[in-house]
Amino acid sequence: MRRPIKKRPTVSPDIVYGQVDVERLINYIMLRGQKETARKIVYGAFEIIKNDKEGGDPLEVFNTALRNAGPLMEVRSRRVGGANYQVPREVRPERREALALRWLIAAARKQKGTTMMQALAKELMLAAKEEGDAVKKKEDTHKMAEANRAFAHFAW
Repeated sequence: MRRPIKKRPTVSPDIVYGQVDVERLINYIMLRGQKETARKIVYGAFEIIKNDKEGGDPLEVFNTALRNAGPLMEVRSRRVGGANYQVPREVRPERREALALRWLIAAARKQKGTTMMQALAKELMLAAKEEGDAVKKKEDTHKMAEANRAFAHFAW
């Protein structure tokens, strides 16, 4: 019998833009319960994007970056007959968004020598232009799924 669907806590929209996705970004950035610090980082990054000559509307840049960094396919390990196979699977929309946010933040944290605001703004603008580490990670995931397409018949 299938497992019951897990009830996920609903996230309320953020206070400035009224977007649930922006609040999720704030929650992902937050460390040790310091939500105000996370809000300052996100809204500061959005200000940097707004004031940048190539930036434009920060919400558009953010949504485009999320779309460009979210993977469509991934590989899941599956044990069949004593051997482990990397089986390509389609990614659900919720997981796609979660992975995109996680990869964007990881790429921003990896940058040394700049503030988190600047690093996040830079990574969001790069991802919106289909560049940067988060988009590279998505492409690597797609390449792995494509390389293991022969094992797609194990996905049941």
